[in-house]
Amino acid sequence: MAQVTEAAGTAAALERLKQKRRRSAPRQVLHLLVAYPVLPGFILLMVAFAGVFGSYLYPTDPIKQVLTLKNIPPTFGRVTPYNLLPADDREHLDRSQFMLGGDPVGRDIFSRIIGGARITLEISVISLGTGLLLGASMGIVAGYLGGWVDELITRLVDMWRSIPFILVALVVAGFWSPKSSVVMLMLLSLVAWPPFVRQVRADVLVLRSRDYISSAKIAGASNMRIMLKHILPGTYSTILVVASLTVGGLILTEAGLSFLGAGIPDPIPTWGKSVADGRQYIGQAPHVIFWPGLALFLVVMSFNFLGDWLRDKLDPRLRQLD
Repeated sequence: MAQVTEAAGTAAALERLKQKRRRSAPRQVLHLLVAYPVLPGFILLMVAFAGVFGSYLYPTDPIKQVLTLKNIPPTFGRVTPYNLLPADDREHLDRSQFMLGGDPVGRDIFSRIIGGARITLEISVISLGTGLLLGASMGIVAGYLGGWVDELITRLVDMWRSIPFILVALVVAGFWSPKSSVVMLMLLSLVAWPPFVRQVRADVLVLRSRDYISSAKIAGASNMRIMLKHILPGTYSTILVVASLTVGGLILTEAGLSFLGAGIPDPIPTWGKSVADGRQYIGQAPHVIFWPGLALFLVVMSFNFLGDWLRDKLDPRLRQLD
């Protein structure tokens, strides 16, 4: 019976290999795009590059206002209509400026989108990183120690998730009036940690009953060593998946707060603030909202696709379905 099963598996593998060889070039490219996050990875690399080197990529100052070019439609690299410019500005503009148009106060939308990539990168690194460290640590401690420690951390997560974060952020913005993005990034860090606690805790509840954990206890390893050396590596896949799925929500949260006027303060350009600037001009200048909205959509969808791909590849139960 075992020989028959092995032969059937070998035949199925050979058939899949033949099908791969029979694929045409377009189908192979399509299979590559579907099987691997090529496009999402490319988009996220572009955002990371713009966030790091944005100051060298600006076609023009994202804060500079040219009121005579307010709500100007996208030029897409065509020559700027110099007859619309005051004499002092004509010599400072070229084909690379106002490619995606101007906003209601005459700022270059393309430059502001590049500037907004830096905020997206900061959210991804600072806010998500802080929430990851805090949430994963609490999840490991709660799952491994159990008892009253687990109950305390679990109830803390439940209480924190019941607090309306938007209202808290609005109160902080109204009373504190932050002069930098540090306060908002710290607030977003406080949003990021609860998902890690629950998911990591669930993994630890399974891992702590494994034989190698019992062997480590018999060998005299301390709880700290067991959690760091034996428990933590078993949660890496869960942490990666949760992080990739959480960062998109953080970016949307910051964009929503910026849209309401409670996010990153001026004059720092953000995508949510750019959408808010054009909400009164949807009829006459829809490009003001379209381009930053498209940037938000692409980045959040890229993180979601990356998270789904990581979950499929890192979960052994899902790998068996391929």
